Amino acid sequence: MARIPGAPINQGGVVHRLFKKIVYSMTQRRLGRVIMPIQVTAHHGSLFWGYIQMERSQMGSHLVDHKLKGLAELRVATLVGCPF
Repeated sequence: MARIPGAPINQGGVVHRLFKKIVYSMTQRRLGRVIMPIQVTAHHGSLFWGYIQMERSQMGSHLVDHKLKGLAELRVATLVGCPF
């Protein structure tokens, strides 16, 4: 469990709330729930924006086969003990 609670959707300015709502709903649709790293990162607007851009560019890269990316993610998750 994270030491920092996740950022609620109604926290922050209008643009920040709208961005969180979009990212939370996309994550919910893709993974079935909003994972804690996204909720914790959402506390800081600039950091959240950079994190989402990094994730988008990694997922959009076509230099490596999609199956190999998934295998590498799984291997790293098992090495660091991440439940995702």
